Amino acid sequence: MGRLNGKIVFITGATAGIGESCAFDFAREGANLILCARRIEKLEQIVTKIKKDFGVKIHYFQLDVRDKYAVEAEISALPEEWKNIDILVNNAGLARGFSKMDNGDIEAWEEMIDTNIKGLLYISRQVLPLMTARNSGHVINIGSVAGHEVYPNGNVYCATKFAVHALSKGIRYDLLDKKIKVTTIAPGLVETEFGEVRFSGDKDRAKQVYKGITPLVAKDISDLVLFAATRPEHVNINEIEVTPTAQASSTQVFRED
Repeated sequence: MGRLNGKIVFITGATAGIGESCAFDFAREGANLILCARRIEKLEQIVTKIKKDFGVKIHYFQLDVRDKYAVEAEISALPEEWKNIDILVNNAGLARGFSKMDNGDIEAWEEMIDTNIKGLLYISRQVLPLMTARNSGHVINIGSVAGHEVYPNGNVYCATKFAVHALSKGIRYDLLDKKIKVTTIAPGLVETEFGEVRFSGDKDRAKQVYKGITPLVAKDISDLVLFAATRPEHVNINEIEVTPTAQASSTQVFRED
């Protein structure tokens, strides 16, 4: 018997990296899953494998969290048995570009703002009423050390993760009387598709980010998400900040030759 048998866990951005790893970890604990992502073919492959490996129930759909109308439509259309969402993992997010403010790509800025901030808001706005109606629920937001400390050329991305940190606190304060748990997981350098997305598919440039260190991997983060989600009812993990041993801050990284 898993620790989360019968619980419903909703994970955004479930087709890669931390989101995918979370889906497998929660399924291993017996949770039923609501999964969404933009890449429907990849999502279908993951759903098939999870069902085969763990036999849990899965409701899934294609979704771009930036589309507030689609978010509202999909969550409103959830079958009744799927509306009792116990845990929401706001994982969908990205970095795009690495430029100084005076020559930044405005479209890249908007993509980050629309995904990392507005997407999180759109999803939360639809899911939170389902939780508050039952005086029960847990929101886990994937933040970043960049939400605590700005680094050169990170400007707008860092600003979006500062916003995630603030919104997590805001949700916690606003819904304290509804017994809603809120957790932020704030990773440092994690080697996933994140770097390739940031550098528009340039794998060599993405690899340079992790050169000379042993970075975190998605499983390191999903382990912490699961840890936060399985604490006793009276325990709320407010935030976990985690980095590779070789990283002390956003800018302090010891790289071996």
